[in-house]
Amino acid sequence: MDFRRLLSASTTVLAMAGLLVSGCSSGKSASSASASASQASQVPKAAPSPALASYYGQKLKWQPCGASGFECSSMKAPLDYRKPADGDIKLAVSRKKATGPGKRIGSLLVNPGGPGGSAIQYLQAYAGIGYPAAVRARYDMVAVDPRGVAHSQPVECLSGKQMDAYTQVDQTPDDTAETKKLTTSYEGFAQGCEKRSAKILPHVSTADAARDMDILRANLGDKKLNYVGASYGTFLGATYAGLFPSRVGRMVLDGAMDPSLSSLAMNRDQTAGFETAFKSFAKNCITHKDCPLGTKSAADASRRLESFFSRLDAKPVPTGQRRKLTESLGTIGVISAMYDEASWPELRTALTHAMAGDGAGLLALSDSYYERSSDGKYANLMAANAAVNCLDLPPAFSDPAAVKAALPSFEKASPVFGEGFAWAALNCAYWPAHATGTPHRIIAKGAAPIVVVGTTRDPATPYKWAKSLASQLASGTLLTYDGDGHTAYGRGSDCIDTAINTYLLEGTPPKNGEKCS
Repeated sequence: MDFRRLLSASTTVLAMAGLLVSGCSSGKSASSASASASQASQVPKAAPSPALASYYGQKLKWQPCGASGFECSSMKAPLDYRKPADGDIKLAVSRKKATGPGKRIGSLLVNPGGPGGSAIQYLQAYAGIGYPAAVRARYDMVAVDPRGVAHSQPVECLSGKQMDAYTQVDQTPDDTAETKKLTTSYEGFAQGCEKRSAKILPHVSTADAARDMDILRANLGDKKLNYVGASYGTFLGATYAGLFPSRVGRMVLDGAMDPSLSSLAMNRDQTAGFETAFKSFAKNCITHKDCPLGTKSAADASRRLESFFSRLDAKPVPTGQRRKLTESLGTIGVISAMYDEASWPELRTALTHAMAGDGAGLLALSDSYYERSSDGKYANLMAANAAVNCLDLPPAFSDPAAVKAALPSFEKASPVFGEGFAWAALNCAYWPAHATGTPHRIIAKGAAPIVVVGTTRDPATPYKWAKSLASQLASGTLLTYDGDGHTAYGRGSDCIDTAINTYLLEGTPPKNGEKCS
């Protein structure tokens, strides 16, 4: 059952660990909430410290919200875990109670990725109604918007008009003037975030969010955390396991990230991942008579797309709106369709029209990726995405010169997307909050079995990341989907779905190395 496609936009939400996982922070003026990597990996005592006891003892007050059957509440967590007495942050929580039949197992926390994707929106629009009925029957389906995201004191940076300008800036600068315009846009974005969200910026790391999840676990009355995380949600889940291994219940990490990688290595791997995904699209496209990239070969299709991007760079295409389709918007439009092969027909049509002078289709794909609504307003996805990424790792690049030096390796990884991905990785060089994380292996010794899922042609989280994470985790077991698109659970493979559902319902993980198609 392809239940993830119940919500067409959900794939884009799940995807955001992808392209913009890129650059991370260097830090300038905002204060730092520096918890070292060694501190982040320490195993806590069985009981919370006295300073956190009040947070672990909250009684959540639930009220009906959203669609029928859903309830909402809120809980408090320390803004700064090093200094709990310095103030709180309020986090939004939602649930849909187990429907039965069957004995309730507990709560199942879900996270769609990002960072920056709203877990509550994902729960209410998809997981709480679209997960298999057998799973929903025996679990309370639960979500918390991570700190800085959506309903949990969201990070704010730019207005809608400012975001429109930001997303149109040329990501493949041809000269000094264009390079300056790009770096100025990164500086302006960072300054906007500091102006509007300075207090929270140093406190939205993945380690902070993982600690929040343990408070939620306790306040839900669960001894163990049962969890399904997709894309960036795998890093969040793995971080939780590293912090609280004895409290891990049934955990699925789908579309896994590799926490041992530097930002530079992660960006280069991801660049290659999108190249792999595009080649798969191109091989499929050329079998169709209406393929706008020709019908000769995948290599020829790549060259035609590169040529089209060059034409957009020189002359943006009308869209019937105030905004024209620039090279940067067109590139994001193509990238957005790499996350789900079900989007390939739409991409073929959008490219056909754009090459004929109508960029509306590609612009719509780009807007969906950025979560821009028709009224010109943006969700806080992009702001939260940068804020988290820019705390979690030191930056890939420190300045434009470093980007230029790395361009050959990025262009080797992807002739189509390499240059743009390299320059995108510069964004956090200008971030106002210091990075608090570093690359590190997560072992989580003592944790219950953790199922790590990898898709062989996943664009945003390359398959080798899943293999790496599964090998790092002391109790990791690798489940492979030989297919296209981002993540695997609920995307059409009965083999994958059966393995994960059996694990969630019976506690029996698939055999390590099991492969599905």
